[in-house]
Amino acid sequence: MKVTNGEHIQFKNGELQVPKFPIIPFIEGDGVGSDVWAAASRVIDAAIEKVYHGEKKIIWKEVYAGQKAYDKTGEWLPKETLEAVREYLVAIKGPLATPIGGGIRSLNVALRQELDLFTCLRPVRYFKGVPSPVKAPEKVDMVIFRENTEDIYAGIEFPKDSEEAKRLISFLQNDLQTSKIRFPGSSGIGVKPVSEEGTSRLVRAAIEYALLENRKSVTLVHKGNIMKFTEGAFKTWGYEVAENLFGDRVFTMRQYETIVKDAGTDKANQALRAAESQGKLIVKDVIADNFLQQILIQPEAYDVVATLNLNGDYISDALAAQVGGIGISPGANMNFETGHAIFEATHGTAPNLAGQNKANPSSLLLSGVMMLEQLKWYEAAEKITKAIEKTILSKVVTIDFAQIMDDAKEVSCSAFADRLIEHL
Repeated sequence: MKVTNGEHIQFKNGELQVPKFPIIPFIEGDGVGSDVWAAASRVIDAAIEKVYHGEKKIIWKEVYAGQKAYDKTGEWLPKETLEAVREYLVAIKGPLATPIGGGIRSLNVALRQELDLFTCLRPVRYFKGVPSPVKAPEKVDMVIFRENTEDIYAGIEFPKDSEEAKRLISFLQNDLQTSKIRFPGSSGIGVKPVSEEGTSRLVRAAIEYALLENRKSVTLVHKGNIMKFTEGAFKTWGYEVAENLFGDRVFTMRQYETIVKDAGTDKANQALRAAESQGKLIVKDVIADNFLQQILIQPEAYDVVATLNLNGDYISDALAAQVGGIGISPGANMNFETGHAIFEATHGTAPNLAGQNKANPSSLLLSGVMMLEQLKWYEAAEKITKAIEKTILSKVVTIDFAQIMDDAKEVSCSAFADRLIEHL
């Protein structure tokens, strides 16, 4: 079947309406972006063709951000790129460099903020054969819902000696009677906004996902013991979402604690066991520093995780290291209320490997798997996942894995893609 024109993906009644030939914008990315995109897109296209025999096909539309955009337009993030993602709903991107010279601090953060992609979704699982620094990486199987638009990533901060910092410190000291800025004359200062609305939509998305995927628990990770009115409020609002919106489909540890106070620990444990036996989703919370210990000690105790922006950054990369590194970790930035999503490589631009055809395309490719699942093209997604498993087990890998695997055969980025296509 010859395809000349694609169609727009639509979002209706809370679901994507995906045509057989959807137009999907892509951003090639900086550094190794051109290498990994060429490899990943080739595998995605091959899997779709293998499964659907021409009845379905992605019509790729290149849009620009990063160095390539700057070279073409003089802008790091052209408005046409934002408009394209708004129009076509779903996009995919390679790694982007941080612009030099100010203006935009981070292109990734700018895309999230401009498009209100409030969830950074990071599934973390182990692929057999991948080298890991921990004894039992196969116990890790978590999905991170990281709030993407608030917290310190809002970018509200001012440098030492700036007029803004002086005014804000003066306001805090004189109007709000704050006495805990130890060195006000030499402090930079920032603001950490955490809202009830931002928390509620994130936690709701995490719980809906957990229920849909038959996961056992959602864990709210926070530092509320210290930051009581931001991260502590995140925990409180998260429990309210669970109890008020999902009713008897969930059992929260806040409910558990209430039973302990009213009827004792034995009754609370009975209620918890009953909820688990009934298949209810358990919603619990853990303080962030303790959580970073627990994912090493008993990662199997955690399933879906909902957390704030900075915590999510740390947690995602820590978990990625446990299963083999960010070179094989996918991610997506999503708005579950509008249907907008950008799937992305989670690693950096690796300028030392740029243009050498050596980089591992797995992060971007697995993000493509997430994208196919979002389109409900599950068969093609599964083909790619199984091909990656087979290829890694055959020890035919790119340089990053070849350097740490015994008896591995190192191949180029494009040759790795060739082997993946063979294993489709």
